[in-house]
Amino acid sequence: MDNEIINKVAGSGIVSIDLESFITPGERIVFDIKPLLFHELILKEQDFRNFIKTHNWSAYDNKLVALTCTADAIVPTWAYMLLALALEPYAQRVVFGTLNELETLLFAERLAQLNVAEFKDARVVVKGCGDKTIPINAYLQLSTMLKPMAKSIMYGEPCSTVPLYKAAKSSS
Repeated sequence: MDNEIINKVAGSGIVSIDLESFITPGERIVFDIKPLLFHELILKEQDFRNFIKTHNWSAYDNKLVALTCTADAIVPTWAYMLLALALEPYAQRVVFGTLNELETLLFAERLAQLNVAEFKDARVVVKGCGDKTIPINAYLQLSTMLKPMAKSIMYGEPCSTVPLYKAAKSSS
């Protein structure tokens, strides 16, 4: 009798997807309009336009920027549009919202490029417990994308999974 160790996980035909591999590289920063407001309440158009003209936008070179306002103020939409236009030649990406909203959008864009046909009739494990924070929406989006293709979807690690979905057996 052999005492050979057999890796049953490797031979199981399980396909593992690690959402960490979908992380868009680049530094994420928040651009808060709050300091540009008069008394953190009012946007003075002339002062704002002067800021746009004189600010060193190259500091945002290749950054992923979330535009927001943390003050309880009404900021006109055109102000965010001006900021986006000023950032566009420099920033890798500009969105309105928080860093979490930025990350959710970045994952949605990357997942939209995934060829789910590659997972036709596959037993898929969506890896959990990584080193990086992944937006929960990315897990939701991935699972709904995989469902029409995969034979089964699980969450966790191939050696210890939580079953999520199993396709009905076709009667042939």
